[in-house]
Order: sequence, then structure tokens, then C-alpha cells
Amino acid sequence: MALRYFDQDDYTVAVVGGASGIGLETSRFLSQQGVKVAVLDRNKDGVDAAAKELGGKAIGIAVDIKDWSATQAAIDAVVKQFGKIDGLVNCAAIVGKTNIPTHDVEIENFDECYQINLRGAFLISKAVVPHMLKRNYGRILHIASIAGKEGNAGMLAYSATKAGLIGLVKVMGKDYAETGITVNGLAPAVIKTPMVAAMPQPQVDYMTAKIPMKRVGELAEAAEMIAWIVSPACSFTTGFTFDLTGGRAVY
Repeated sequence: MALRYFDQDDYTVAVVGGASGIGLETSRFLSQQGVKVAVLDRNKDGVDAAAKELGGKAIGIAVDIKDWSATQAAIDAVVKQFGKIDGLVNCAAIVGKTNIPTHDVEIENFDECYQINLRGAFLISKAVVPHMLKRNYGRILHIASIAGKEGNAGMLAYSATKAGLIGLVKVMGKDYAETGITVNGLAPAVIKTPMVAAMPQPQVDYMTAKIPMKRVGELAEAAEMIAWIVSPACSFTTGFTFDLTGGRAVY
């Protein structure tokens, strides 16, 4: 019998960055669990394709989370469509240029990583929390990275913004601990995604070599863990960043 995390037929989760990679796989798994899924992404073609694939209980909304007004409007649209929002999974991120020492990092590249990876996470959280507070229930999960815990050489912008994201999770977890809203993070090591495939091979080799299991993670492994974290079952953990690193991080 397939494992089932959700016993409600009207559970609603918004997946930001849901048009590809971990976000798309998570959207698929949630949909298979009977969850109503809102796929949010700045890639409109990807959003439309994902919503079509997932079927009748899913919607797709193109949004750039760098834009506050658009982000707020997108979350409002999810609530208008489904009547509520139970969970938020934020997978939106860019790696930026890698395999570059700090003094050679371009300021523009750092700023772009910050705008999406950290500021965007703040904006999407700011948009969704008021809706969850009205019902005294919510599950928020931000996808961070092992790079945010340990720092990856040659990946300053990505590592620094993911570290900031882990800090955001800690603060939000405490801010809403008594409200029925949990806020957690997930720190994957290398997962087999299009984002990783686009990285220079030496950078991927460097990161994979640090994983005790000596392999990259699979999309399904990420999706199943994410689904549990945003389900009602994960009820006594907040402000925490879960590990998904094949043994690289044990704290």
C-alpha cells in the first residue's frame, strides 16, 4: 500500500518554483496524494505545462517573486481559487555563477541571487502568513542547501543567501510558534535537478565527493520528505532545517 501523508480531500499547497526540478517533482507527489496544488513559477510555459500535467485539482500561476505586488497577488489568487492555503513549499532559487573565488564574484550576480534566494523567500512568506493566521494553521517550508550550513568553495552568492534563508526559517519558526503555523527548512546536498546539470562538472564533482553515500540525491527522495514536512503529521517541529545530504551534515 502506498504511503499516504494527507487524509483531507481539500488540503491545499502552493509550490513556488514548481515548474521544474524539486518543485515539479514535489507538485507531482502532492497531487498523487490528493492535495490541491498551486504551481507558482516565473516560467509561464513551465507553469502551464505543470498544471496541465497535474490535472483538474491543480492551477498554475506565473509570478516573479522578486516583485512584491505580483507575489502578493499570486497568493491571493491561490486563496481565491481554493478558499485557503494550508502549505507553502518554496523551491525558487538560482545558483548563479560558480567555481569563482570571492574576489572575482560579480556584484550583479550576487544581487540577483539575493533577490531570488533570500528576499524572494521573505516576500512569499510575507504574502502567505496572513492567510494562515486567519485559520491558525499553516505549514511553510523553504528549500535551503547544505551550502547554507557549511559553505561551498566557489559558490559565495549561493552559499551566503542560503545561509540567510536558514536564518529566516529560525526567526519565523519562533515568531509563529504559538499560532499553529510551522516554518521549517530543508538543506539538500546535490540533487539530480536541471539546476545541478547546468553547473560546471568540477563544481558538481567537488560537492558529490563530500557526500558519505557517494551519490547525488534523487528527486523522489526530496519530494517525499517535503510532503511530510508540509503535512499535518509534522506538527511539533518548527524553525528547524532538515537534512537531506546523504550523511554530509549530521547536525
